[in-house]
Amino acid sequence: MTIREDVPHVPLTGRTRRQPDRASPRTRRRRHHKPAWYLPTAVAVDTAGSAVPVYTAFRLAGEAHAVWYAVVVASIWVLMRATRTRYAWRNLGESGNADLLLRDWLILLGLLIVLRAVSDEDSVLPLALTGLVACLPSTVVCQGLTHRHLLARRRDGRAVSRALVIGEASAVDGLVSRLARRTDHEFVVVGVCPIGEGNPDPVAPVAARLDEQGPANLSGDALPALAAARRLDVDLVLVICGPSMAGERLRRLSWAVHEDGRPLVVVPGLTEVTQRRVRVSSAAGVTMLRVAPPLRRGTAVLLKAATDRVGAALLLMVLAPVFVALAIAVRWDSPGAVLHCQIRVGQGGRQFNLAKFRTMVANAEQLKSRLARTNEHDGLMFKIRSDPRITRVGRVLRRFSLDELPQLFNVLMGHMSLVGPRPPLPEEVARYNDVELRRLSVKPGLTGLWQVSGRSDLSWDETVALDLRYVDNWSPSVDFGILRRTLRAVVEGNGAY
Repeated sequence: MTIREDVPHVPLTGRTRRQPDRASPRTRRRRHHKPAWYLPTAVAVDTAGSAVPVYTAFRLAGEAHAVWYAVVVASIWVLMRATRTRYAWRNLGESGNADLLLRDWLILLGLLIVLRAVSDEDSVLPLALTGLVACLPSTVVCQGLTHRHLLARRRDGRAVSRALVIGEASAVDGLVSRLARRTDHEFVVVGVCPIGEGNPDPVAPVAARLDEQGPANLSGDALPALAAARRLDVDLVLVICGPSMAGERLRRLSWAVHEDGRPLVVVPGLTEVTQRRVRVSSAAGVTMLRVAPPLRRGTAVLLKAATDRVGAALLLMVLAPVFVALAIAVRWDSPGAVLHCQIRVGQGGRQFNLAKFRTMVANAEQLKSRLARTNEHDGLMFKIRSDPRITRVGRVLRRFSLDELPQLFNVLMGHMSLVGPRPPLPEEVARYNDVELRRLSVKPGLTGLWQVSGRSDLSWDETVALDLRYVDNWSPSVDFGILRRTLRAVVEGNGAY
């Protein structure tokens, strides 16, 4: 049985998602499933992506057993990823797999080293390494295409799960509105069960209420919750932990939900913490979430620093002719210096001189006070969509972010990183609160989540939220993803003014 496509759109907070319709038991079991072709496609790409280049490398080297080497390497790669649950349905098409893919690849290299030691053939490892250079890109492309396809299905209300949310009214409000603003997850809230008499915002209908003081007997929570779940035909129940829902009460509710054949998802209240930082453990029968601290030291940090310096140096050499052309254009367009230098605040509150190609008239800073009342940004930044101080060449430079290129020198000197939060002005930092000051925990970046998510079109709160998400959850794969998205953001020019 297939899922109906003519279901109506339901307005939600922020973005919208097509609401899945009620269905028969068979369809209810299948409607949140991902397409069946995800698994064979992933296995086929991993097999071909490892076997073909390895076979090619061995054949070009004149090895007689190229086919067998290719089969062995491909089998090890696929079996290893299978044992590490990379082909599990819950993981296929989901984001955040780049770090896991890199770990798998490093493990594969370790197994090949062991294979070389056992076989005592010196030619095996270098040839296999040459062939496996293409293994990572093919898997990355496959994962990216699958993820985009899954996001498109979820925007249309497919590959989603109907959810009933249980918790205190304020907590329910926060979770439901947060889920409603995004469509990159599987949950569609079709009803809520607030605890007590509080009234959550009407984003989803109140399906039942639970007693704030706790149930008088085992079925006190089960009867209204299960009645709502059956009436709304939900696929799972989301329970938000809190003073009124924890311990024995949560345990008994889980019994009832599981006996009814529905999964129960416990929401601990943590936000903006990536999955890789969370590990579930147990002590004395108590389930615990161990949250790892953000990366601030170790190999990953050293890798980031090395990548910044080497990347900046290479880009400066490659873009040297572009620098000369832009300098001539700026100087020809209006009188004044080619570069505009500003004091910015970097990691730990340390100040540095930031260089940009000048995009405004020479006396722009003096004119800023006259334009203070025309500021179009709602936060601490000063932004005007049609700023009269911007020159003709300056508008082109800003449109394609070419004015930012001299900051590569700041990256080379260690003041900035290739990826990080926007470097703020000292007068902005002087008005930061404790939450906003956390943006200074890492080096500012030439590009970042702010730049690839809308730039000046974002509100101040959205800007801070994006920067804090990066500060708390950055990793080498996150940096790689932002660098990849930067090219598209520059070409589209959204929010660049």
